[in-house]
Amino acid sequence: MEALGHPERGLRGALVAGTNGKGSVIAMVRSVLQAAGVRVGTMPKPHLVSYRERIAVDGVALSPERFADAVAAVLPAVDEVAERLGPPTEFEALTAAAIRELGRQRVDLAVVEVGMGGRLDATNVLDLGVAVVTNVQHDHERYLGSTLTAIGGEKAAIVKRGDVAVTGASGRGLRPILERCAELEVPLRRVGAGQPYAATLRSSGWGGIVIDATTPERRLGGLSIGLLGSHQASNAAVALATLEALAVDLGEATIRAGMAQARWPGRLELIESGRFGRVLLDGAHNPAGAAALARALVELEVERPVLVFGAMRGKRVSAALRALAPVRPRPIFTSVADPHAHRPAELLGRWRRIGRGGEVVPEPAAAMDRAAELRRAPDDPIVVAGSLYLVGAVRGMLLGEAP
Repeated sequence: MEALGHPERGLRGALVAGTNGKGSVIAMVRSVLQAAGVRVGTMPKPHLVSYRERIAVDGVALSPERFADAVAAVLPAVDEVAERLGPPTEFEALTAAAIRELGRQRVDLAVVEVGMGGRLDATNVLDLGVAVVTNVQHDHERYLGSTLTAIGGEKAAIVKRGDVAVTGASGRGLRPILERCAELEVPLRRVGAGQPYAATLRSSGWGGIVIDATTPERRLGGLSIGLLGSHQASNAAVALATLEALAVDLGEATIRAGMAQARWPGRLELIESGRFGRVLLDGAHNPAGAAALARALVELEVERPVLVFGAMRGKRVSAALRALAPVRPRPIFTSVADPHAHRPAELLGRWRRIGRGGEVVPEPAAAMDRAAELRRAPDDPIVVAGSLYLVGAVRGMLLGEAP
């Protein structure tokens, strides 16, 4: 940032960390802000189809030309830093490009997702004014620690003096957040049952969910959310707390319109495909995410789904598969072309210690063909899960987007 003239200092908004729900919270916050006419910059991660998705204004990825210019503009700084400190990572270079570009785009607010953890993540160079930790659960333990207290401590480090903080965390993962806020005298807006910000699920279906939400400022009965899955109720409460922390003047009609229009590609996203029919994409890559997917499938009355599953190394794959086992999936294990991807045969071996059946189809396109053959009825959705890289590959194929 110093080599680029500190473009991060001109941005305000919210930095969002957490094990799960970061993208969903950002999608809802962005949608409401857009409904209010606010120009919003985001840095989604990981991308699904194109790297261009990682720098977006009002939910639209940069054009190829603009993205290339944004990257080219930071390469001299990358070279300068490399001479003094060693080469920055790809993620650090891309984060620098995104921060600089969002400043040039003159966004009103930046709502930025932390990559991993918080304390040592490149995005933690930002001090946007609002710091959000959606929740604290087990993931990336090799880097963040094996306990919820340790993981929570890594995420709590995004809170900076002068911020307003928001969290939906509970239990042992909450403690470091409370301690950090107390140490820095940062006001904390808590989300959950019995807290100032809360949401109660009314209904869940293919059109999204309906909740009753309360905040210190208002009560929103029958609030429609355009995202699938009952777990989005808690994410919606975090989003509402974040919106109030941003201190943007929002009317109830604007909040309702924005929440109803919220979309988050690749996360319980239903795509109607002429070739494959209904396809439900969900990047459930850790046990908590897999459990949320399983609950959503029960709510949507999807029985014994055909599941196209792939995963990256370093994830708690067996625990994620155990979380999916209660819906009795018929899994097809596949793999994206990435050296860090699990071999499908290894995934099948893990599944056989948990459930019955399963088969291997190495290529995602062929796996989708096989999934279409295994459906019991044309309206049965094919579920694609386990890795956002796999979800992105399939999504690109369904929508005809080049990777």
